[in-house]
Amino acid sequence: MKLIFTDLDGSLLDHHTYSFAPAANYLERLEAQGIPVIPITSKTRAEVLSFRETINNQHPFIIENGAAICIPKGYFDQCPEHAAKFEDYWIISNTEPRSQWDDILNTVGKSFANEYQSFSSICADQGIEGLAQLTGLTMEQASLAQQRQYSEAINWLGSDSRKADFMQQLTDAGAHLLQGGRFLSMGGNTDKGRALLQLQALYQAQYGQCQSIAIGDSNNDISMLEAADSALVIRSTNHDMPQLTRTKNLHQSNATGPNGWIEGIVAWLKNHF
Repeated sequence: MKLIFTDLDGSLLDHHTYSFAPAANYLERLEAQGIPVIPITSKTRAEVLSFRETINNQHPFIIENGAAICIPKGYFDQCPEHAAKFEDYWIISNTEPRSQWDDILNTVGKSFANEYQSFSSICADQGIEGLAQLTGLTMEQASLAQQRQYSEAINWLGSDSRKADFMQQLTDAGAHLLQGGRFLSMGGNTDKGRALLQLQALYQAQYGQCQSIAIGDSNNDISMLEAADSALVIRSTNHDMPQLTRTKNLHQSNATGPNGWIEGIVAWLKNHF
């Protein structure tokens, strides 16, 4: 079975417009061929649910940098071990709730006043309007982005040296930091790679041998790009490509965003199957 694990912002979604339009027809073809497209993202459950509805995707997905795996009830023959039943999903939680990380941030952050903003503080001070303005999202999209359950997103405003000190103090307090394409993500000891392997194991238990590809464009994607059977690194106009240790089954796109996404998937399917 073929499995496509994909980052969203900057990969399947254009970094600036958040559009997946160039890939729309190809997504339909993959679905018709029975190849699951599995979002694996820093986004929230609410954001991914909305996006999956837009592209008519009924497959599992991984949220907040590996913090939780969300599986539609009945997708596999058995409910996975340690999964909780919530609404129409089996959810495997890999870390503590957002409130724990906000408590740490509020303590450590006192020494860095005016040098950072969290999504929580922006919404408290400026409302959803402020978050929409910062992210470029619509009001509805910003509201979904704020519904984080396992992590906090941070917009750093200070110098690089102070940022390093900030991150070190948060790490010393027990938090884990990942740099995404735009924001720092603060949460538990999770990453996309481990969550990918968790979910891939469930597919293998059900269907036997699977071949996976991970698709990403930034440093918080490195763990999954290293973990999957193949990796597609999407070129970005905003930052350098993440540097991987792997050299086999690796494709680096020429195009950016969804155009690079299609380019890489076509090459993967041609070269590996």
